[in-house]
Amino acid sequence: MNNPLYDRLIGHRRDSDAVLLHMPQGGIITYADMAARADRIAGLLRDCGVVKGDRLAMQCPKSPEALALYLACLQSGVIFLPLNTAYTPDEIAYFLGNATPKIVVTDPKAEPALLPVAEKVGAILLTLDAAEQGSFAAAVAAAEPVADVCACDTDDLACFLYTSGTTGRSKGAMLTQGNLLSNAEVLTETWRFTADDVLIHALPIFHAHGLFVACNVIMLAGGSMIWLPGFSVEAVLAALPQATTMMGVPTFYTRLLDSPEFNRARAGHMRLFTSGSAPLLAETHAALHARTGHAILERYGMTETGMNTSNPYDGERRGGTVGFPLKGTELRIMGEDGRELPAGQTGMIEVRGPNVFKGYWQMPDKTAEELRADGFFMTGDLGMIDSDGYVTIVGREKDLIITGGYNVYPKEVEQLLDQQPAIKESAVIGVPHADFGEGVVAVLVPEAGAAPDLDAIAAEVARKLANYKRPKAYVLLDEMPRNTMGKVQKNILRADYAELLEPAPGKKKVGEKTR
Repeated sequence: MNNPLYDRLIGHRRDSDAVLLHMPQGGIITYADMAARADRIAGLLRDCGVVKGDRLAMQCPKSPEALALYLACLQSGVIFLPLNTAYTPDEIAYFLGNATPKIVVTDPKAEPALLPVAEKVGAILLTLDAAEQGSFAAAVAAAEPVADVCACDTDDLACFLYTSGTTGRSKGAMLTQGNLLSNAEVLTETWRFTADDVLIHALPIFHAHGLFVACNVIMLAGGSMIWLPGFSVEAVLAALPQATTMMGVPTFYTRLLDSPEFNRARAGHMRLFTSGSAPLLAETHAALHARTGHAILERYGMTETGMNTSNPYDGERRGGTVGFPLKGTELRIMGEDGRELPAGQTGMIEVRGPNVFKGYWQMPDKTAEELRADGFFMTGDLGMIDSDGYVTIVGREKDLIITGGYNVYPKEVEQLLDQQPAIKESAVIGVPHADFGEGVVAVLVPEAGAAPDLDAIAAEVARKLANYKRPKAYVLLDEMPRNTMGKVQKNILRADYAELLEPAPGKKKVGEKTR
């Protein structure tokens, strides 16, 4: 193949009038339309001197042009760096400094804050909004299309995805064309996607779920997407009768279940609902089945590996589990002594397969720490395999919090909290949240005799961090629970405040000293 991933996603459909996107206002975009968009963007990349192996960062609203930008990067051999639209300029500065992209595409509203950041790393800053207006759109319109496709192989890098590090420093996971293609192929087969499928796409495309799972699978299968700018109960309910499938996070399903219109009749045309990016409560699985007759298909993946496991398409989809290892993926449970554990015992989940990433950008030591010599990746997740082969995630060895499908590493938030006036120390934990799976909670110990201004602290956190990283509650303690070695026992904090965001009757209020 000339360019494995591009060729399989859209290259062989360059002249196809099959619908790729059904737009909210009733228009359509065909595969040929999308290929032509990518050609024009590839022309702009060429004019800007961007070549194979260079990086391009994108932090802009979801739009067809943003999807075309991803495809143009594949076509040109350019490494694509999608960034969460909630990231603040401070956060973006780190990513750009680390990845050193040649071009940054952002929302026009962010241009004043990001222009000096882009200039510092020598990047060209262009703008693109949700209506596909901005300097990027103007530059693309002026460029001559390029139909040529850069020669790549499966080992060539396709993208960087940044994930939290154990010290709070984000790591750029390097994903190859082969990683993305192999995962899309096995998911298309496992979930039975065909050209007849119509997917409700309400996910963001800066995230692996929305881009590398949803978009890649649909394009590989030749199907189409109902392209929603974001999730809303009303929009999804309206789309259900025209769709066959939907990929979502648990939050989507809990909110749909709040609507009495989400029922068997409305979901009768659907063949499959999948859930991922955060743990799905067994109660949500049961409630959706009772309401619609559908069993949500839950799967398990992560930034560095794409999807690793899936509940079966045919057979029992067990709530509270993530099913079986995908075809071509090996999964084992390892004990602290480095030995593989038998069924029924809990240990570290490790995976190996063509989906496993190449390593962390410019972090060979960290790569060596997490990728074993035999190719197994140490996920940091704790799990078990039952006697029937189903995998269950029981926790995380690391303190990573997954809220609404997004990763939050406590250290990053704690470092900011510890800098605030009157704060002696902090501990950030994740506790159950009915809507987001987990919610972020900040536990604070004041300086002796001090009275922290929690409103002022929350305002500073909001200024510095993306909204999903911000604590949903602040608790004041006189001291942290510690073990004999002096380490804060976050497991005790998580148990103490397990009901904080969904308090039981008589539960103490946020901010009240409880120790």
